[in-house]
Amino acid sequence: MKPPSATNAAPLVVGIDIGGTKTHLRAFRDGEGRIDAGKNLVLPSSEWRSRDWQEDADRLLELVFRLTAGHPLAAIGIGAHGCDDVPECDSFTAAIAARCDVPAVVVNDAELMPWALDLPGAIGLVAGTGSIAVCRSTDQGMMTAGGWGWLIGDDGSAAGLVRESARKAAHHLDAGGAPDEPLLRALSASLSLSALPRLGSALGTLGNAAAIGAHAPAVFAAAEKGSALALATIREGGEALARLVLHLVERGAPTAHVVAGGSVIVAQPLLWRAFCEALAGAASGRITPHLFTEKPVEGACRLAVSLARSRNAGPSRTAAKLQ
Repeated sequence: MKPPSATNAAPLVVGIDIGGTKTHLRAFRDGEGRIDAGKNLVLPSSEWRSRDWQEDADRLLELVFRLTAGHPLAAIGIGAHGCDDVPECDSFTAAIAARCDVPAVVVNDAELMPWALDLPGAIGLVAGTGSIAVCRSTDQGMMTAGGWGWLIGDDGSAAGLVRESARKAAHHLDAGGAPDEPLLRALSASLSLSALPRLGSALGTLGNAAAIGAHAPAVFAAAEKGSALALATIREGGEALARLVLHLVERGAPTAHVVAGGSVIVAQPLLWRAFCEALAGAASGRITPHLFTEKPVEGACRLAVSLARSRNAGPSRTAAKLQ
């Protein structure tokens, strides 16, 4: 599959952020304006993604060509939720390369935030629908901690916070706690429970991280009303996110920086503060946290620019950074 050639204009670079909930594509001309001033396409990831590398490559390139409307392309940089190790990233990259003669590379979506801040060697930490920490080591390649899904992991994410708050609510009731505790009221209202004993079955019926995580605002609303259960859930969520970072540091992550982003940690100062406090206490100030509040697609664009600029310079510096 080749991009349609309709013009003689300068080639475009394309950055793509494939999140668990939505996909954001951006195309712009390197050197002509800001990265945030390009042409954009945003759509639900469920509309095109099947988790089959071959099918996904076909559908993603169709979106790219729709966005770029026949303009020549210089490079494509992609951050993909769910590409959690080198074989998965390489498989998706190979599927795209087999269909398009444009240089392309796929990384985990958590890696886009350090790229966006020009810190491509830093740890990227996502706390959104799910949670994961990712970095690259020259010796060990791609390193990850977390990303296990809401059922057994994703602590500190939207889904993880709802899951753990529900557990605390259940334990609170089992111990004879009052049913009017603010967290119980907030969860009951958010989930439209007919009765508190339906809490577990209501979450089980939702069945996926995005649907469960949609109720995370109830946890923070309860915390704002003084709920001890909600405050404990958020504090422990921040501690869990800090542990993901520390796991990578203990395994040899070559960095003193972590760039955190994602819908929950950006929107909820209580979680960001809990993470920073936990990280400072455990790492004794050796790791500097940065909160990324812009669009992760900017990191994908910078990745694409790096790939385009190095394509004719022998072994790619971008590829070297991603070993």
